[in-house]
Amino acid sequence: MTDQREEKRPEGEATLRVSAMPRDVNINGDIFGGWVLSQMDSASGIVAGQRAKGRVATVAVDAMKFIRPVKVGNILCVWAWVERVGRSSMGVRIEAWAFRHRRGVYEKVTEAVFTYVAIDEHGNPRPVPPEDEIWPTE
Repeated sequence: MTDQREEKRPEGEATLRVSAMPRDVNINGDIFGGWVLSQMDSASGIVAGQRAKGRVATVAVDAMKFIRPVKVGNILCVWAWVERVGRSSMGVRIEAWAFRHRRGVYEKVTEAVFTYVAIDEHGNPRPVPPEDEIWPTE
């Protein structure tokens, strides 16, 4: 589960920070992977919703890789960025890093690509607006 290669700094936008609590441990005493996945879905959904200017739905999680365990008391920090935009879908790359208090370091713990579809008020796919429509012009 440990990746020996040297990790660089996180990429993307710092989207979420949350404390790993004792109620979230698995049978081995580490934080349950489903909890980490849930935090990553929340963070990437924020980024996808901002890019889509509205509601989005998670349709796939690709290349989910658990690199290191998250421990009770770690701060899970999630970075995300839109790496691909289609007509109604988006791929959001996401990295989760744990801040290890005792050692004072960040370590990458999980990475994945989440696919979202922009949806309208009825839950039907709708086009993702061009990026230039997201930010006000000066």
